[in-house]
This record gives sequence, structure tokens and C-alpha cells, in this order.
Amino acid sequence: MVELASIIILGIFAQWLAWRFKVPAILPLLLIGLAVGPFAPYWMTDEFLHGKDKWLNPIHGDTGGLFPGDNLFYFVELAIGIILFEGGLTLKRNEISSIGNIVGKLISVGSTVTFFGAAIAAHYIIDLSWSLSFLFSGLIIVTGPTVIAPILRNIPLKKDVANILKWEGILIDPIGALVAVLVYEFLRSTIEGGHGHGGGSFSAEAIKHFLTLSLIGFSLGTIAAFVLKETIKRHWVPHYLMNVFTLAMVLLVFVGSGLLVPDSGLLTIVVFGTVLANIDLPNMEEILYFKESLAVLLISMLFILLAANINIQDLQLLLNWKSFLLFLSIILIIRPLGVFLSSRNSSLVLNEKLFISWVGPRGIVAAGIASLFGSKLLKLNIDAAAAGDPIPFPGAEWLTPLVFMIVLGTVLLNATTASLIAKLLGVKIATSNGTLIVGASKASRLIASYMKSQNQPVALLDSNPTNVSKAKEEGLQAFQANIYADEIRDNIELNNMGYLMALTGSNDVNKFAIKKLGADFGENGSFRIISSEEKNDTTSIPTQGLFSPVDDFINFSEVARDYPTFQEVPLESQENYELMIDKLNGSEKCIPVFIKNKEGALRIIGSNSKEEEISEGDILIYLGKLMEIPVV
Repeated sequence: MVELASIIILGIFAQWLAWRFKVPAILPLLLIGLAVGPFAPYWMTDEFLHGKDKWLNPIHGDTGGLFPGDNLFYFVELAIGIILFEGGLTLKRNEISSIGNIVGKLISVGSTVTFFGAAIAAHYIIDLSWSLSFLFSGLIIVTGPTVIAPILRNIPLKKDVANILKWEGILIDPIGALVAVLVYEFLRSTIEGGHGHGGGSFSAEAIKHFLTLSLIGFSLGTIAAFVLKETIKRHWVPHYLMNVFTLAMVLLVFVGSGLLVPDSGLLTIVVFGTVLANIDLPNMEEILYFKESLAVLLISMLFILLAANINIQDLQLLLNWKSFLLFLSIILIIRPLGVFLSSRNSSLVLNEKLFISWVGPRGIVAAGIASLFGSKLLKLNIDAAAAGDPIPFPGAEWLTPLVFMIVLGTVLLNATTASLIAKLLGVKIATSNGTLIVGASKASRLIASYMKSQNQPVALLDSNPTNVSKAKEEGLQAFQANIYADEIRDNIELNNMGYLMALTGSNDVNKFAIKKLGADFGENGSFRIISSEEKNDTTSIPTQGLFSPVDDFINFSEVARDYPTFQEVPLESQENYELMIDKLNGSEKCIPVFIKNKEGALRIIGSNSKEEEISEGDILIYLGKLMEIPVV
């Protein structure tokens, strides 16, 4: 019982560590799994191990361990199926059609280069058979958002570079999984097509079996997606059962496909999720959120188990120059070659191509499917040997350790060096000068539009879809998000935000925004509009207050409604500025907002507006009715 509970406890602890130290979750998951698995005897006493070679032992012989026999194999297969289904739900057709040419080439040309290049490297460096080499290369195509996002989150990159890496990770995740599944199924078809006699013959019967498997996978996955859509659309399932019903249907389709054609379940599930994402399914956001939460739990358990199940003998396979040479060839030759071929005739310059070449961490899908396929191939070898047939896949024991090496190596390398490399190559933004405005009301949109007209980077954040839609219609960058959710920090498009303005009608939301997002998006300054209570009590005006000590959200909204115009007043002196502020604060029709210097940069005015220091050439910007300039 202790070991079973520990899988979940350690998995969630690893997820917390990843969040706390802002690293990809797969890194602490695998390291903790190795620590309580094959490395346990090196740091645990016999009191904890009780004579075992691992503290957490998923499989021990044929009948021992937490998952004896084929139980671990079944759990891994079901977990990978659900994870791939969730990945398929993120693959939207309109996103593929709207991405830049460079991203399209990265997931086509770049993937092709990786597929053939890594296979050639694995064959000639490690001496793997061609079939295993291509399976290995298919597995390491995938980068994935779960490993890219935490790395990019803490590096304020140039927008084009960040977006290319972000979209490559999102789109290549399900595509890479599909390629790996297809390669595996084709290899397995060579065994089935040869009537189980081994040898991996690429016969007509093998091709026929593969085509049958593909037909079942694509047709059953598509049919299942439309059946689920109609079921939900016609309200045949109550709302409170919708998510668990979807999960049950995923498992039904996965198992049913496998019964029709053995091992076709993974392909069917990827197709199921991908089609579902592109047919306007009602309540898609709820289903996706549920699947993301379930995927986090499954991933946490899965990779603790997979890492713990690795044996020291498997890791010892990697302790040679061949493995190291393969790793170097992938990160220093194959990845750069794919990036440079994909970015020909693009707007990217040399240093940007070099940085994209450097950042290519492999992630959860690669490690999970590698462990699953590695176990399956080893079982095929064992079954063939028991039957007296030739072993179909000699060297299959290399597959999982090699992929784990690539995953751990690339994640560690990129997580520790990406910021330094970005700085050296000049793709890191020196200063975060953008402004994030929480709240996209009409008044907030007015502020954002003015900032945009002054070439100041600005973005709006709101949970109200109507406000966000209106902002986008006005040509503003806007995002729909709940201020209490954690995914806001994952949005790498906000990396260049250094100022935070909380402009909602809720004082609690504004305070929370400053507290939660100030460190990430307000490094140069965090401000919020004051509340009505603070306005009426001059002794409680916060240092983070916005604009003036007499204007709350109501005043702000009314002035924006009645006088939606920005006025500019050249400032002759500090005294002139202070007189102007007194006049503006004494009017209910004007609100001081910015000070613009002679270079055109805007400085946000706080509630302690008189403390602003004025320099030669400064201009006071206020919102409201045109007023006379006081004479000094």
C-alpha cells in the first residue's frame, strides 16, 4: 500500500517541483523515478529496501512487484492512449492553416530530416537494425509543449522566435506521436504478415496487414468522434456525466479497436482526438480541461513507474562513446540541419536560426511511447525465441534507454543553457517594456489603443469573452483567461511584459492580479486603480494606485465614456506639472494617465502623481475634456 500511494505522492511532488523551479515536469518525474528505482540501493539502507534491489519495483519476476505479469504493460498502454487522445484534441485545422511558413516547414521538412537523419545515425553509430533505427527516429521527432513552455516562460525572447518554438511544440506533439505509432505498427505488421515466423520480412502480406490496421484506425477514430459529437449535441448524456462518459468512450474505442486489429488502439485514439478537435464539438473546453487534469495525474504516475522500472543493466548500455556520439549528432547536426533547411528564404536571421536549432527538448510523448514500444518489441523477441523462431528485433533492449537518454539530455541541456544561449545570440529581449492590462472594458481598451498608437507593446487580459472579442476587433492583442488560473504564466506571448495595470471593476481582483502576476509581468512597475473606499480616505491611498488619488473605476469608466479623447500638454517645469495635476484632480472630467518623454516613451502616472519628476521635453497625457493650461 505504501508503494502504491507513493506513486501518486511522488508524482504530484515532482509536478510541484517543476512548477516551483520552472522546469519541465518530465525532469523531476524521471529523476525521482530513477532515485527510488534502479538507484535506490546506492542511497537507501537495507531497512527501507528489505533485501530488494529497488524501493519502488513495478515488476519483479513474473508474479512479483506492484504490477506483476503484464499489468504494468496494460496500465502504460491505457495511460499513453489517454495522453495521446488529449494531445489530439489540441491539433486544430485552422491553427495549422494560419501558422507561418517556417512552422509548417519545421513540422514537415524538419521532421523528415530528423526521421531519416536520426535513423541513419542510430544504425551506423549504435548498430541498430534499420527497423529499430526508424522506430527510434520516429519517437524523437516530438518536442512538445510540456517541455518547451517551461523553458521559454522564463526567457523574454523576440516574439517571432518564441512563437515559432511554441507552435512547433504544440503541432508536432500529436503529429510525432502519429508517426511513431505508424512506424511501430508497420514494423509489427512485418511479423504478422510473416505469419509469426520472425525475421521482419517486408512482404505483401505485411503491407496488407498494415493497411488494414491503418483503415481501422482512421475509420473507427473518425466514426467515434462524430458519434460522441451527436451524443453530446443531442443531450443524450447529462452534463455532469459528460466528462466521464467521454473518458469511458475513449477507453471503449481504444480497447475495441485493439480487438478488431491487435495494437491498432493508439492510432485510433490519436485520430479520434484529432477529428474531435475539428468538428465543432459542444463543451469542448470542459472536456479538454478534464482531459488535461487527468493527463497530469496519469503522466505523474506513468513516469515515476517507467523510470523506476528501468534496470541498471539498461542504463549501463548507455555508458559508452557510441551513445554520447549519437546524442551529439542529434543536437549538433540533425536538429540544426532540419531548422536551417526549414527556414530557407524566411525572415529569420542567422542568430535566430541558431537559437531555434539549440532548443529542441524531447518530452513526455517520446519517453512514454518508447517505453511502451520497447516492452512490446522485447515481448515479441521472447515469444519468438520460445517458439524456436528467429528473433525479429535484435537490439530492442536499446530502444527505451536511448530515448530516455535523448529526453533527459535535451531537457537538462536546454533548461540550463537556453537563457545563456539566447543572451549570447542576441535573441533575448534586453528589457521587458510591454504593458499587460488586466481588464478589457471600454476604458481599458481606450488606454491600450492609445499605447498601441504610440508604438508601446500592450496586451489585454480578461475572463469576459465579449470584452476580449471587442478588443481583438479593435486590433488589440487580447487573451481570455481567468486571473485565478495558472496558465497565464505559461503564455509566452506575454514574455515582453514589464508593466502591469489592473483596471477591473473589482478591487479584490485588482489586488490579486498585483499579488499574483506582479512578479512575472510587472518587474518595472505594478499598478491598480483605487477603490471607492480608498478614494474617500486620503490616508489609505496605496503606493500602487493608478492615475490619481481621486479617480476610482467608476470615474475612469465615465470619463472614458463621455470624453474618449487623450489630450497632450507640453510641460515647461516641475511647478507647471504640479499645477496641472491639481487642476486635473479637481475635475471630474479629466484623468492624468501618462508622461511621455522626448523619445516618445510613456511613463504610467501613479496615484502619488505629484511625486513624478519632470524633465525637459516631457508631455503630460490625460484622458478627458480639453482644459486650459495653467500659467505659472
